[in-house]
Amino acid sequence: MPQVSPRGTYLQVAGVLREQIRAGDIAERLPSKTDLRRIHGVGASTIDRALAVLKTEGLIESVRGAGNYVAGTGDRRPLVEKVTDLLRASGVKPGDAFFTEDELCERFGASRTAVRSAIAKMEGQGLLAGAAPGKRREVRALPDDGH
Repeated sequence: MPQVSPRGTYLQVAGVLREQIRAGDIAERLPSKTDLRRIHGVGASTIDRALAVLKTEGLIESVRGAGNYVAGTGDRRPLVEKVTDLLRASGVKPGDAFFTEDELCERFGASRTAVRSAIAKMEGQGLLAGAAPGKRREVRALPDDGH
């Protein structure tokens, strides 16, 4: 994206995203802000302003800890809930190795920061044991069936 434009770079980015949503190229979860900055070659404030335009138009919804979604689509629960559900459904037992950060980033399309935050919360709940250097995290306990 050019850094200077008569229309405003953030409006150009919003326009591109709007067209991708309308064409179905983005059908549920938008790329992370980091990915959007890289894709469009712009800074964080430009992405924030572009997303704000789309929110105002009602095209997207933002969920803290889960990302930005096309309005009316997607699982908007916080990432920690999704990861806890994965732990519950994965058939692991206490003492088994847990997923790596990279696996969770890929599976949920989440940033490393969001994944680390979810893992820290799960460690705080006693579900996971912290990883020693060079080792994978270990499942300490299984979550209750209720949320």
